[in-house]
Amino acid sequence: MTAPVERRHWHLTGTVQGVGFRYRAQYAAQLLDLTGWVANNWDGSVDLEAQGPAQSLDRLLPTILRSSHWISVEDFSCKTLPPVPEERGFRIRG
Repeated sequence: MTAPVERRHWHLTGTVQGVGFRYRAQYAAQLLDLTGWVANNWDGSVDLEAQGPAQSLDRLLPTILRSSHWISVEDFSCKTLPPVPEERGFRIRG
């Protein structure tokens, strides 16, 4: 039996730009077999959206944060969204 697919959107602030956050997010998402995207924002924050089994989504941020001591998340919000069935892969936007 396959685990149900969930989708989550994170908005993260802190030292999250210029430290390889997007590339580490892409690597972690691929490692956890998640789809979605990550993007820098004009204000220095980062948006991250991923979908897959809840257990994998729960591991995404800890996996990213463990990968670099340069990344420092000061604050984040997370909300659940409807899954995007046609999405394939994980990509870096802009």
